[in-house]
Amino acid sequence: MRRFLTILLLLAALPACAGGMEKGRIVKMLPLFLDLKGHDAVSPSLYDRDAYQAYLRQHTNEISAIRFDFLWQVENPAAAKYKLRIELRGIGEGSKPTQIMLEEEVQPPLLRRWNSLTLGGADYRNFGELVAWRATLWQGDRLLSEQKSFLW
Repeated sequence: MRRFLTILLLLAALPACAGGMEKGRIVKMLPLFLDLKGHDAVSPSLYDRDAYQAYLRQHTNEISAIRFDFLWQVENPAAAKYKLRIELRGIGEGSKPTQIMLEEEVQPPLLRRWNSLTLGGADYRNFGELVAWRATLWQGDRLLSEQKSFLW
């Protein structure tokens, strides 16, 4: 019985000792419109946030920016640099396609972390209507995780 328990304990500890390959993933990605004051909701309620987002989609002249909130995590983080990247495709003036990429270097979290990337100001006005997006998590030059919209 002791041998059996020892073997189980060693097998359970093996993945923790394996190291080397970091696993990371984007848990959730939320695109949120921001009004002229920089707010995404009128109150902390999730229901109010969703209702206000629907209102902003109908009243596009009240939108000043779009913010992309990432919830991400990394198992066994290394000293390497991590990057969050969002690639956006849209339709600009004259029905011409537009494309832009936002990127930020981030520190690995202990468990999970929220980070945001914002497209605002003149870049947002020139971009046009958002059609598709692709969110990625990178460790150096290695892709760890991606989430993308249906039309990507």
